[in-house]
Amino acid sequence: MSKTTTSDETATAPEEGDLGAAGSQLSTAPTETLANAPGLGVVGWARWFWRQLTSMRVALLLLLLVALGAIPGSLIPQTGQDATKVADFAKAHPTIAPVYEKLGLFHVYSSVWFSAVYILLFVSLIGCIVPRTWQFMGQLRTRPPGAPKRLTRLPAYTTWRTDAEPEQVREAALALLKKRRFRAHLAGDAVSAEKGYLREVGNLAFHIALIVMLVAFAWGQLFKAEGNKLLVEGSSGFSNTLIAYDDFKSGNLFGVDDLNPFSFTLDKFEGTYERTGPNRGTARTFQAAVTYSVGAYGKDKRDVIKVNHPLEIDDSKIYLTAHGYAPVITVRDGKGNVVFDDAVPLLPLDSNVTSSGVIRVLDGYRNARGVTEQLGISAFFLPTYTTGSETASTFPALDNPVLNLAPYHGDLGVDSGIPQSVYQMNKTNMKEFKDSKGAQLRENLKPGETMTLPNGAGSVTYEGTRQWANFQITQQPGSGWALGGAVAAIFGLAASLFIQRRRVWVRAVRGADGVTVVEMAGLGRSESAKLPEELGDLAGVLYDQAPGTPEHPDTPEPEVVPAEGAEK
Repeated sequence: MSKTTTSDETATAPEEGDLGAAGSQLSTAPTETLANAPGLGVVGWARWFWRQLTSMRVALLLLLLVALGAIPGSLIPQTGQDATKVADFAKAHPTIAPVYEKLGLFHVYSSVWFSAVYILLFVSLIGCIVPRTWQFMGQLRTRPPGAPKRLTRLPAYTTWRTDAEPEQVREAALALLKKRRFRAHLAGDAVSAEKGYLREVGNLAFHIALIVMLVAFAWGQLFKAEGNKLLVEGSSGFSNTLIAYDDFKSGNLFGVDDLNPFSFTLDKFEGTYERTGPNRGTARTFQAAVTYSVGAYGKDKRDVIKVNHPLEIDDSKIYLTAHGYAPVITVRDGKGNVVFDDAVPLLPLDSNVTSSGVIRVLDGYRNARGVTEQLGISAFFLPTYTTGSETASTFPALDNPVLNLAPYHGDLGVDSGIPQSVYQMNKTNMKEFKDSKGAQLRENLKPGETMTLPNGAGSVTYEGTRQWANFQITQQPGSGWALGGAVAAIFGLAASLFIQRRRVWVRAVRGADGVTVVEMAGLGRSESAKLPEELGDLAGVLYDQAPGTPEHPDTPEPEVVPAEGAEK
């Protein structure tokens, strides 16, 4: 038996046609041909453009452009997300804002240029994948090609001589290769085998997953809906209708009829906080107990919504996003009639839930002279009041709640048609109530205490404190498909990177002296250090079944060494 290793001859590129089908490209990527420019014509140029568009390098370039286009969409305020921030940005940057508007940077994802890149990427991926898939399916239906005439020209090669019959060697090689999960068959005087088809499967799966992600993203943007609703404990609750939202935005193809029918109420909000240590004031428990029902006649069900643990109803998700306090206020006119009795949500100003807002009495109030007026009461709330810290709460829990009130009377301007913030008061047509010293009336109240308005104008009572929670209701179809596509893309990319597709041939023929000559060779899609190792392992197992001829007992077992310049 003799040992043959790859040498300068095996490292030399074979002449064209030497390897035949065995040396054909293992990838299913279409072979590009460049026609002569003068003879292209309209059809030729169209074909050339299509080939360029569906090439992998153009798909990667378009994918890069989509990623780059998403950067301004993340950094610059978007009209579809917050029109107020866009207006503030335009006011603060009067020079650059018109340029951004012309470039569509305030609505990136619906702009013409982003849509064009997005559609081109979609077409490119489909045009790239479809022909590759058909070619790959064709390769799966065909057998590995026969062995080339000169196996010595392949990157990994070994040979030895044995007394076993050629048929026995080929049968042993066929069984061995099939056991190692090669697709193998007899082709003349050699066994042809191929392995690593999952590499191309992973490659195709990766690109198909990208298409799924693109479709899911587009579908979700077109049919999405998102809104917010603030609920106070024990309030009437929320029904999933358009008019029930505090604010609402949706995709271009979303309709009101697409809203899922459900309703829910906030039964109780529970928030506990760290009392000591460096994390003092940090929330430990932050959850909302709700009662919900699905459909017009659905049964009531109870659940608890926590941060990052939304309530899911069909394809809608209800997230808990914020929390605050709502003092319960009772307002009486000069005759003692109750003209206002409700919990008023206040806006948190800091991490200790120092809050502010406005109590509005719009109808039913008459002053001491019987004249109809409107009341506006500025409210400043401290959940934990500490002497000497009148401007801020010292802890977010309701340890020592104090409500500071400053009442006004007059016209709040709500009938003018100009939108107003519910947390601020237009004082243009409002007058202050004065105390006995002529200063603005302002008092600190604890639960159960009452402020008496001067000159028999009535009274304001702080009854107690409820809690409120803000919920974000989202409806975005396609998110599950997007997640599935992302997972499939990761596994497909891993398969395309780590699985090596390779071919192995085992030739066994009787030599001129009657002794069987065994040749083994391997060919990989790319030069890989594992191919010589794998071929050496296969050769070692086959050598045990067809050992070297005893005429040359000093001949070592077959060893495969990579050609010069190959990876080691």
